[in-house]
Amino acid sequence: MATELARLGVRARAAVKSISTASSAARDQALYVAADLLKANSAALLGANRSDLERGRAEGLGDAALDRLELDEGRIESMAAGLRGVAALADPVGEVVDGWVRPNGLRVQRVRVPLGVVGIIYENRPNVTSDAAGLCLKSGNVAFLRGSSSAIESNRAVVAILREALTKAGLAEDGVLLVEDTSHETALEFMRLRGVIDCLIPRAGRELIDLLLEHATVPYVLDGDGNCHVYVDRSADLDMATEIVANAKMQRPGVCNAAESLLVHRAVAERFLPMAARALEGVELRGDPAVRAILPDVSPATEADFATEFLGACLSVAVVDDIGSAIAHIDRFGSGHSEAIVTTDVAAADRFVREVDAAAVLVNASTRFVDGGELGLGAEVGISTQKLHARGPMGVRELTCAKWVVWGEGQVRR
Repeated sequence: MATELARLGVRARAAVKSISTASSAARDQALYVAADLLKANSAALLGANRSDLERGRAEGLGDAALDRLELDEGRIESMAAGLRGVAALADPVGEVVDGWVRPNGLRVQRVRVPLGVVGIIYENRPNVTSDAAGLCLKSGNVAFLRGSSSAIESNRAVVAILREALTKAGLAEDGVLLVEDTSHETALEFMRLRGVIDCLIPRAGRELIDLLLEHATVPYVLDGDGNCHVYVDRSADLDMATEIVANAKMQRPGVCNAAESLLVHRAVAERFLPMAARALEGVELRGDPAVRAILPDVSPATEADFATEFLGACLSVAVVDDIGSAIAHIDRFGSGHSEAIVTTDVAAADRFVREVDAAAVLVNASTRFVDGGELGLGAEVGISTQKLHARGPMGVRELTCAKWVVWGEGQVRR
């Protein structure tokens, strides 16, 4: 007998044609209607979210997890604005990526087409439900969502709104589907839905990523850890560096593009580290011996600390001899997500950009900008730390692939 998940999978595949062949205007209409409905139903959304928050506190969820889970009027407005922003983007479907004419007259094109069913497995963040579904719909894909038990009531409420918007736009409501069984067994089954899921995107912590790497049998794009660094070079404007470090760590510490490690050139360490410590009040600093010689109250850092994505008010700190040492440290401990340098030396910036192997590299800017909305993508379904198909923030274009189209006038191969 087919499981409930398998039955949902059949429905997802059945909705592909409706969503993938819908006009750009119909898909955009669904997104605009969904944005309006999110605001109109904010009281119900907040009520559902309160249920999740109360259960989360009772079960001992940490502050960072509760922050990712919580909705308020501002975050609902941001979700609605995200949908409107995605709707306003150029439609990637049907875009001719490139093309040429062969000597025999054949006209060759590569054209963007939807992936089909995009499975998204994620934790704790009901805004991902809205963002991911919106991006999938804009790019002509069915959104097949599996959130966590901690956000189940919030996710149900958001998905109900999205499905209502699809119906009002004349599209199949199964263009967005939520897996409500959040058990471990169902997560494994979800990762193995070959023939249903065309691309699986995880937005979660290391435990879930490891599970996917071991058990998934569908194609996937990794949204990996965010062990992000800020390197303060010897030529840095130290006031600018202080502001960037504080923002990168403290603006929202529980997300993947928050800074987790600070590297400081030895030539400016004595001046800069006290400035940084004052700006990072409330953040636990864990430093190497050179840091602790300047800031004796700082806890000693272990190698594990330098490899950790804290997702909270903690920061590892090291003093490095030069930019080469900073790059070597990032190579060793970084996760390939986002790395920043603060410098006024163009040659140093160029070297950092050239040699640091990460999905995003920033010069004189906070790592918090590595975000689909901040980079002009409207929103993102995840930030890929792998190198095949998509890397960095995954917007609507990254949710398409290319189809080869060849136009002829009767040519045959000799």
